[in-house]
Amino acid sequence: MISIIFALVTTPTLALAQAGEEPVAPYVQSDANAGAAPIEDPAVFAAFNGRDGIDRIVDRTVDLSLEDPQLGPIFRPFDMVRLRRTLKEQLCYLLGGGCAYTGRDMHTSHADMGVQTRDFNLLVQHLRTAMREEGVPNRMQNRLLALLAPMHRDVVQ
Repeated sequence: MISIIFALVTTPTLALAQAGEEPVAPYVQSDANAGAAPIEDPAVFAAFNGRDGIDRIVDRTVDLSLEDPQLGPIFRPFDMVRLRRTLKEQLCYLLGGGCAYTGRDMHTSHADMGVQTRDFNLLVQHLRTAMREEGVPNRMQNRLLALLAPMHRDVVQ
């Protein structure tokens, strides 16, 4: 009995993959992989219209990126179901929504993708468009962007 409890406590939590996700190699899941500590001000999460708002923002950002002639070729080869899920988890976690982040760390996630600064900046433009369309006030957008900006060093190669 003790060995079963020990196994449950020491086994990393597995992501709840959604239907249509491709299998991935095992990795250590941790909220630390999200790239920053969450914002603790509940007003920020509320300004993003909670989880539903975050879902819309992520879906719109990904859609704009897929449609973009520069970013589309970078995004298309990847599992969009998993990408959308983990981005939603990441933003929900960072915005203090109480979500767990089950994705890989930013450096590992973006290794060998060839992302350049112009690609990173274009993605931020699409994210800003999605946040603006969701009605997120600029100062709340900037609080999220301040958390994401240092990730540039792990994303851009």
